[in-house]
Amino acid sequence: MPWNVKWLNSYSSYNSQSQKQCKKSSFAFYQAVRDLLPVWLLEDIRTMEAFHWEEGGKVSTYSPSEALLYALVHNHQPYAQYLLNKFPQSALAIPSQNFSCCQSSAPHLAMAVRYNRTHILFRILKAIRGFPERERASYLDRRGCSRVEGSKTVLHVACELLRPECLLLVLGHGASPCLCDCNGNTPLDILLQQISQTPAVNMCTKLLLLDSLFLFMPQELQFSMKQQLLDNHQPWQDRLGENRFQWLAGLTPTSLFITAMRVLIRSIPPEQFPEALENLPLPQFLKPLGLKLKN
Repeated sequence: MPWNVKWLNSYSSYNSQSQKQCKKSSFAFYQAVRDLLPVWLLEDIRTMEAFHWEEGGKVSTYSPSEALLYALVHNHQPYAQYLLNKFPQSALAIPSQNFSCCQSSAPHLAMAVRYNRTHILFRILKAIRGFPERERASYLDRRGCSRVEGSKTVLHVACELLRPECLLLVLGHGASPCLCDCNGNTPLDILLQQISQTPAVNMCTKLLLLDSLFLFMPQELQFSMKQQLLDNHQPWQDRLGENRFQWLAGLTPTSLFITAMRVLIRSIPPEQFPEALENLPLPQFLKPLGLKLKN
């Protein structure tokens, strides 16, 4: 047998063994995070024992970004906190292609909302407070993969999956409610589509989301569903209530209360949100969505 054929066979066998070993160590790390093992042990495994196989035959250790994705999936809050404190930049960097099909931006925010990991989401938002303003805004307004996520922002995801706490947290840190997905829908359009579904379910949660959006929306937000509201006046008014319908349809201005609340909420800088909600000069029952989050 020619030497080059022997070399190729040997290399192929080595590659196959390496891939098998990577799969075993990779699954072991996944299990360790899933089982909520101590942080020190997870970091030992991540940095010294666990490897994953990348395209092109490259063997790689898990980055802090990839470890944070596992922590999000399994709600390992201490591990997520450690990664974000120790590696605030690299934990929120773009992971390898094995973990994210779209390499334009990192998926951690959207995943936190998708899995409803409110406490880890809060930690992520605290971590990006130290980013330069433009970088922070870009991170908050990241659009998902156009093929898989329809270019939805994290606010679209929160409205689609009915995550009121996640929505208010991200809005309070500066995410824009005005951006459209690949179908031209704003987060408000996505939420109104949810409200229009029959039978009407989870209406309290949906209206709570809508009230939160009201506090951060510009007065003249352009949205695709507006004409549907005007064409189907009574059904929408029955679902939304008269005041909400009139405001959204542009038939009357928002109330003085909503206007005052917008000014108060927007006066809170992102680095003090949501903690400063407690200091608003309002009785507790008027405060928007009491977030029970520990610092």
